[in-house]
Amino acid sequence: MAGTEHTVTLEADGPARSGRAVVFAADGAYLRYAAFAAAQLARLIPARDFDICLCGPEMPEAVPGLDGLGLRRCRVTTGDMFDRLGLDPRRSAASYLRYALPEAFAAEYGRLLYLDADVFIQGGDFGALLSVDLGAHPLGAVRDNMQWRTPRRRTPSYERLGLPWASVFNSGMMLIDVSTWRERDVLGRMLAFGAAHDPARVGLDQDLVNAVVRGGWAELSPVWNWQYTWASRLFEALADAHVVHFIGPRKPWSHDGGELPLRFRRAYRDFFAANFPEEPVGPDGVAPLANRRFVGRMLVKHLLSLGKLGAYLDRFPDDLTVLA
Repeated sequence: MAGTEHTVTLEADGPARSGRAVVFAADGAYLRYAAFAAAQLARLIPARDFDICLCGPEMPEAVPGLDGLGLRRCRVTTGDMFDRLGLDPRRSAASYLRYALPEAFAAEYGRLLYLDADVFIQGGDFGALLSVDLGAHPLGAVRDNMQWRTPRRRTPSYERLGLPWASVFNSGMMLIDVSTWRERDVLGRMLAFGAAHDPARVGLDQDLVNAVVRGGWAELSPVWNWQYTWASRLFEALADAHVVHFIGPRKPWSHDGGELPLRFRRAYRDFFAANFPEEPVGPDGVAPLANRRFVGRMLVKHLLSLGKLGAYLDRFPDDLTVLA
């Protein structure tokens, strides 16, 4: 890795079977949610030309119920690489692990599609996505939802750092061209930038990578990272989102307050009952339409944002459109 003395190491339970991969990186309990998404993808595309990797700072546990899905378990270690980035409960070393994956897999994969653990995979041609042309950019991603309706909005981290406006992406899904990422030394620049600035001004890992890439990324359709908020969830089905990303604090496996469709919670409950019975997902809880005030506010928000969100979606004639 140019410009740094840090070492990233890789240990895997088997060899790579392809030249590209969909990868998840998490630790602790979140590895189980990553396993859920990885299993969804494996069952969606049983005959695939890419690997699916579950990565963690420790070797992910083997799950007998997933043995036949062809998932590759990987341990990626980074030592003290991220210690100077102001780590805290929201900025753990594990949250930065995704940015070390191109270094870890450099000898095996030319393309990586990173996905967060809190995603729900519903469809899409992932093989085709892994092949799209990113031009000269090190990565492709989906615009952060704060800029879906207001594209000229400057992020709070950019304001704190005195940076001019730039489009910003949500780092819960990144399509990475490994060679270009390494040539641009994205990881090394992140470490240098983070060490040179007050962590409170930089913000979270997503703020840091955006500050370094600074608009130099290829924009992908939001169907690959539909950031599921109270202001966008009703449009998800109409947009035919392939990947639903639960970006807020309300997760289907833990939230029972009636603000998420029960189909998500039930899918996690079935998966955990079969594979992690010691970590059960509880009963349904409040019915989704029981909170009339929330539903009414959500409907009004969707109606008011219809024009702006429609204009944003119109920029992508199909799900493989790349705006470079």
